[in-house]
Amino acid sequence: MAVCARLCGVGPARGCRRRGAAREQRRGAADSEPDTDTDPEEAGGGGGGTEDEEVAERIEGGRPLPPAIEASPAGRAPLSLLELPPELLVQIFGSLPGTDLPNLARVCTTFRRILRTDTIWRRRCREEYGVCENLRKLEITGVSCRDVYAKLLHRYRHILGLWQPDIGPYGGLLNVVVDGLFIIGWMYLPPHDPHVDDPMRFKPLFRIHLMERKCATVECMYGHKGPHNGHIQIVKKDEFSTKCNQTDHHRMSGGRQEEFRTWLREEWGRTLEDIFHEHMQELILMKFIYTSQYDNCLTYRRIYLPPSSPDDLIQPGLFKGTYGSHGLEIVMLSFHGKKAKGTKITGDPNIPAGQQTVEIDLAHPLQLPDIENLRDFSELSRIVLEVQEQVRREEQEREQRQEEEEHSQQASSQPASSLGGEAAEGEETAAGAEGTAQDKAPASQPFVLPMGVISRNEDYPRTCRICFYGTGLIAGHGFTSPERTPGVFVLFDDDRFGFIWLELKSFSLYSRIKVSFQNAQAPSREAFDEMLKNIQSLAT
Repeated sequence: MAVCARLCGVGPARGCRRRGAAREQRRGAADSEPDTDTDPEEAGGGGGGTEDEEVAERIEGGRPLPPAIEASPAGRAPLSLLELPPELLVQIFGSLPGTDLPNLARVCTTFRRILRTDTIWRRRCREEYGVCENLRKLEITGVSCRDVYAKLLHRYRHILGLWQPDIGPYGGLLNVVVDGLFIIGWMYLPPHDPHVDDPMRFKPLFRIHLMERKCATVECMYGHKGPHNGHIQIVKKDEFSTKCNQTDHHRMSGGRQEEFRTWLREEWGRTLEDIFHEHMQELILMKFIYTSQYDNCLTYRRIYLPPSSPDDLIQPGLFKGTYGSHGLEIVMLSFHGKKAKGTKITGDPNIPAGQQTVEIDLAHPLQLPDIENLRDFSELSRIVLEVQEQVRREEQEREQRQEEEEHSQQASSQPASSLGGEAAEGEETAAGAEGTAQDKAPASQPFVLPMGVISRNEDYPRTCRICFYGTGLIAGHGFTSPERTPGVFVLFDDDRFGFIWLELKSFSLYSRIKVSFQNAQAPSREAFDEMLKNIQSLAT
């Protein structure tokens, strides 16, 4: 008995834990029975009796609780969590991820009672979702911090981050964030054309909040009549849809004409009379008719920000760019070895969202002529076409070498690893050439657009760091007859670059979107590449 008492940490007068284990197991079978559902709503939710409420109230108010079991003898460290003061258990449980707490609540009734303490859930809301509001105000509405965590934040955690709506060729950029005690979907819009350096605009499309303990409320924010009934369905991983249940709130008393004028002021910052270009008027009217038919009933697919590397030319990310009569569009710049790609997040009827609008060949820098000769479009065109021919020859030689290596491997059974090494060496050589070109390039050099090149924004930088050969995607209306044509990628600084479309004789200026997006990082490089491939296949 003495040995048993020493192992259990109790004296003879308090009985043997081993002998009492069977009795405790029979008595608390219901408490120790594991559940299959791990919803955080269950953590601390058992019973709801007056004893549990008193326990939670005492911890919340900072008053000491009666110990779960008798205090351990002086000088002996606790052998069980149950021997720790409840106030310390609150601190320990509050440091654990909220998704682990339901399993913890199944251990015993004491843990379950302690997990009813709102201090724990207030901390989880703050640390996991950044809720900095005074959550104590929730007590007035009868909503607990556990309700906020389980029924709002945890339930809708999968829709936080960046998304692209399926609006035909136009696409878009939606950012879903925790904003106070709300989850809000903000649609980001480029600034009004052609002010590419202005900050982004944004408007709410939906919001989710917890007004009572039953469940979260989804509201559509589209239109000008305030929040109204909406619905969100998580279709599958990385995809969800929204639906408005009261589309009459989107209508205006003045009919479609008033709706169009209002949309035009918000989208373009002007009236139709201010737009003299007839083709531009047609494009604007077409976009209004196409986009307004959705009535905020949309499907969204997740997008990631591009991963970065120390070897990248500049920090990858999202940029605003000028696209002639189509206005400003959002482009994602990403780096892939000796290539850089610009992928459209928003698009137009010619080049839809998801398509790769520009591709930059970082292995082929361009040496621009002096400022006087640069004004001559034919001189710039000559330089670019020479590099284009060089790239074409290199591709032919590379294909020829690959064919010869394949024949040689078949004949001599050469190990594949050897060929892989040669390929890697080629890539390193290209990367080295890129680095050498950047090292030799001056810190800045004068830049001016050649005569005859059209630019929506004349306020472009007059100095640049370096230029590269690249190709731009052009197509007819409806993405007909797409083709890649040569052009010039111009790097101005860390936040701005440009592209000269030789065949169109036009210039696009791009400026970085300086917004810190949360929950938007790709879990891996492979996941980002897969995302790019998916949105391009959907656009095609």
